[in-house]
Amino acid sequence: MGSIQHANAKTTPRIRKEIQDSKETITQLAERLSLNHKTVLYWKHAGRVTDKKSGPKNPRSTSLTPSEEQVIVEFRRLTLFSLDDVFVSLKEQIPALTRSNLHRCLKRHGISRLPEPDENGKNPHGRNSRITTLDMFISTSRKSGLTSVNSTFL
Repeated sequence: MGSIQHANAKTTPRIRKEIQDSKETITQLAERLSLNHKTVLYWKHAGRVTDKKSGPKNPRSTSLTPSEEQVIVEFRRLTLFSLDDVFVSLKEQIPALTRSNLHRCLKRHGISRLPEPDENGKNPHGRNSRITTLDMFISTSRKSGLTSVNSTFL
């Protein structure tokens, strides 16, 4: 899969590699490739041919607190509910929760897709029963941020 260049991009990974491997001077390369000498100089010493990653280094929610995200993740891991079921179940406890920020939270933590059942049709966690009770405790302490989710299976 090739990288997508913006409309004004003058260099591609192939041209960048050519700049790095060339023995020509910066001025000669700039003239031959019709580039600014600063662009050639940048890619000559870049040490890579790909663009830098855009976006935040540590993505986080702007509407959910870390403790609320922790509750969502633990709830999903315990119940294996679908996205809509998790949303309906947690909407009262987490007023800022929307379906879209729930989905983004689950994606961020790598659990947006439910695991496939094994060849016997069993749940991957080995549970064949439904959860009968679920107790959630959300700490409001700023220091601890402790969250616990307890469940009882039949």
